[in-house]
Amino acid sequence: MLRWTITFIILAIIAGILGFGGIAAGAAGIAKVLFFIFIVLFIISLIRGKRVV
Repeated sequence: MLRWTITFIILAIIAGILGFGGIAAGAAGIAKVLFFIFIVLFIISLIRGKRVV
């Protein structure tokens, strides 16, 4: 999932440089959502990992 976030961030940067505002905003929005989902899943895995040990 982190790879998708990085992919959309790179896509947003390239689209922003080329002047495609709508595409850049869309890709940046998707990257933000994926990033927050990744963070939540990471925290959940940390909590579950501590219980097992």
